[in-house]
Amino acid sequence: VRGIMVRRGSHIGPAVNGDVLSSGIIQTYTSSTVNIIKSRTAPILPSPAPEDLHDLICVGFGPASIAIAVALHDLFEHSAVATGRRPKVSFIERQPSFAWHVGMQLPGSKMQISFVKDFATQRNPRSRFTFLNYLWSKNRLAQFTNLSTFRPSRIEYQDYMNWCAESFRDLVHYGQEVIDVSPWPKSASSRIVDSFCVSTRDVRTGHFASYRTKHVVVAAGGRPNIPAALVQEYMARTYTIHSSQYMTTLPILLPFPDRKYRIAIVGGGQSGAEIFSHLQTAYPNSRTSLIIRGSALRPSDDSPFVNEIFDPWQASNVFHRKSPLREASIVLDKATNYGVVRLELIESIYENLYTQSLLAAPGAPPQHRILRYRNVTGLEDNGSSGVVMTCQNATALYEKSDEPVDEVLEFDAVILATGYVRDLHNRMLKPLEHLLPKFSSGGKGESAKWSVDEHYRVVFPSDCVDNSQAGVWLQGCNEKTHGASEVSSVLLFFVGWEEE
Repeated sequence: VRGIMVRRGSHIGPAVNGDVLSSGIIQTYTSSTVNIIKSRTAPILPSPAPEDLHDLICVGFGPASIAIAVALHDLFEHSAVATGRRPKVSFIERQPSFAWHVGMQLPGSKMQISFVKDFATQRNPRSRFTFLNYLWSKNRLAQFTNLSTFRPSRIEYQDYMNWCAESFRDLVHYGQEVIDVSPWPKSASSRIVDSFCVSTRDVRTGHFASYRTKHVVVAAGGRPNIPAALVQEYMARTYTIHSSQYMTTLPILLPFPDRKYRIAIVGGGQSGAEIFSHLQTAYPNSRTSLIIRGSALRPSDDSPFVNEIFDPWQASNVFHRKSPLREASIVLDKATNYGVVRLELIESIYENLYTQSLLAAPGAPPQHRILRYRNVTGLEDNGSSGVVMTCQNATALYEKSDEPVDEVLEFDAVILATGYVRDLHNRMLKPLEHLLPKFSSGGKGESAKWSVDEHYRVVFPSDCVDNSQAGVWLQGCNEKTHGASEVSSVLLFFVGWEEE
């Protein structure tokens, strides 16, 4: 995720002392009287009252919003700041507390990026929110150094993010679901919008609330991507779950680790491969099937030259390319993120399957297997017997030039490692649709609906929104315009910062 640009020393709109948010969202104050913030313990950002006019509200408090909070903190801690007020910022999060991929915190799993690409290091190595400072504060810096790795465990990185999140707990409204974002005109007689109303609902009590803000960042993350043919069974919440629920829900569905369960994993990416590998120790007597469309698990490409697509300036380069070239570039970059698996995990899985074949009795069916060339076409609850899966098996098409055949398989549980859809902004921003530019075709298709500029700001006409005072930014849903790095945590350290 790359995002909100913090600009130094420039001001767009009226030069009002203390007005810190404008077209680049975050700006240093313009004043001859400065005050250097020296204290590291005092809160850098005030905790606004709900009824206050906010300068910024972030929808969601995941990694992207933490990066924004860290960038704001660093800006006002280490800069010469005017005596006027500091920005009023709040974060609204549906979960009851900070949590990151709780359902995929598998023992032994590691981050796929270097810790140097944390929330702060490449933007400000002296920030208190670097991963190294986290290790130092936890008295684990020397021990971590002895690991000789740049990739911490996923469990430790979750703890690092929680450590960062704790510093901003007074700014976060947990347990609040954002219903929508609606326009707030300058006056009853004006059509021009100069702020927005963010409406929320308390997840536990159902109580409704609203917040007025000049600027909104929608960083709500993704929702499970469930293939259309499988939605009904998934929504029934029986024995079919998404990979994001693996560690939290599967132990409830299959509570006896020593039983001989039949478990299927659908999807040939990193999550599917990790689950397939983990099940072999978590449920040692079970039979597991990894169901993939292709012929094999494909390795991710994280070689140095390819990794340059995640350099901070690359998203801007992608944005400025002509559409056909941009689309072709994004397709080429898919091998870094989508439907691929780290090579060491592929090698581990292959070795385990080889050892299994070595020890198996002649003619015995494999306990763990990869079912290739399968397209899952349906799931049906079979009561206490689990799930009946129908597949189109194209093995014969690839191996014997015969037609694909339908196949019926039975499992006690099915795990859909089918990725995420990042479209939650469509629902939240629906009340703002009438402010969007009118296109010559008269339509407002998804591709045109929420057009963003280079800095992820939604493009509103100036006769509808006072862009010097108000704006909406999107995070995590701009891959078509900014490339693969836009939806990756690789660039979270760059969120909130761009020197001019």
